Amino acid sequence: MAAPVAGGCLCGAVRFSFPEEPIARRACWCRDCQYLSAGNASVNVIFRKAGFACTGEVAGYDSTADSGNAMRRSFCPKCGTPLFSESSARTDVMVVRAGALDDPELGRPEGFIWTASAPRWGHVDSSLANCEGQPVPPRK
Repeated sequence: MAAPVAGGCLCGAVRFSFPEEPIARRACWCRDCQYLSAGNASVNVIFRKAGFACTGEVAGYDSTADSGNAMRRSFCPKCGTPLFSESSARTDVMVVRAGALDDPELGRPEGFIWTASAPRWGHVDSSLANCEGQPVPPRK
């Protein structure tokens, strides 16, 4: 994969890019992500925020995550596409919803988190790294 990594919303009103490759990729089964992903795990790609660029209007929703961290979830106010999440615990990184990336292949999870919250029918790949709750932050 060659940097930069770009993406945007369904209607094209929001475009974004990161100058470097992601530092982690994972699917999250926390209850908040289930709401954001129509009942499934959300597939997330984590980037360092340095060099992040975004054009277009982005709306946000602030809440407290299952981890206890303050979260800001951003989306396109025109089409509703979920775009990013930012945590008060990790202000140097941004979580990007894999569906918003131009190249969906970048979203292939390296592991699953909050697996204890997954419904019985939820897919968790046991051959990958898994965590029942909040994982240790990526260190790449």
